[in-house]
Amino acid sequence: MAREGVPVIDMQRVDELAKEIVNACEEWGIFRIVNHGVPADLLAEMKTVVAALFDLPEEVKSRTSHFRFNAMNPYLEGFSIDEVSTPGDFFDRLDISTNQREIVLKYTKVIRELAGLIGKKLMEGFGLAGDLFDGWNCQMRFNKYNFSPESVGSCGVFLHSDPSFVTILHDDEDVNGLQVVDKYSGELIPVDSLPGTIVVNVGDIAKVRI
Repeated sequence: MAREGVPVIDMQRVDELAKEIVNACEEWGIFRIVNHGVPADLLAEMKTVVAALFDLPEEVKSRTSHFRFNAMNPYLEGFSIDEVSTPGDFFDRLDISTNQREIVLKYTKVIRELAGLIGKKLMEGFGLAGDLFDGWNCQMRFNKYNFSPESVGSCGVFLHSDPSFVTILHDDEDVNGLQVVDKYSGELIPVDSLPGTIVVNVGDIAKVRI
């Protein structure tokens, strides 16, 4: 029988935070975090920017790393900034406004800091010290699932694992759909939306097999 509900971790917790993060990674491979330090107004502004990007004409979106639907993912559309420290080309190709650029840059800075904290706590949880992600490449993806009333309930993306070390996901608070495979039962467990939280998902690079 599948377990219910992925862990929700308070990032401002002083005691046992490192242990709690390591346990969530090992037992679930995914968890939600609260008090993560990303301002609510910045999250809202970022969603507005992303929505505006997807509303751009097709000929504009095609100037950059924009991907559209295929047979495996018939509803998925997205953009990618391959390295968030150098987003200038992405901005220029899409003619992104000065205000939109500032929002994206502010968002990436805060998320990089959050990733750094998670990395340090993972190191601490294993009795190590240092900045786990120092010098690592950081990619940003913007995803949109183009559902219609007829396709609601269909699979938005094929079953997969992320190829990264960790994914920090700001999901849609109004629409559920994210699921994770329970490592004990093999059943799919819903990772339901929870306002004010961010999802942390462990990728292939972080997996340790003993």
